Amino acid sequence: MLVLTRKLKEAIQIGDDIEITVLAISGDQVKLGINAPKHVEIHRKEVYLAIQAENRAASLASKSSLEQLNEQLKQWKGGKQA
Repeated sequence: MLVLTRKLKEAIQIGDDIEITVLAISGDQVKLGINAPKHVEIHRKEVYLAIQAENRAASLASKSSLEQLNEQLKQWKGGKQA
């Protein structure tokens, strides 16, 4: 992990496209401004983790649904052929 110290109005540059600027410091909170291309998704970490968890849950639900559908198709085909 790279650790940098910045003062109010100072910035950090990430690559050619992303700039993070310290906009305000109040007590134990720091307000950051982030300039990045529109295609770069930016989330608070807790939001990002929640999105990842939802995506995992959705993919598991989809797999389960496909397995159920596959079983139903096998039963249907078995009934048609008999």
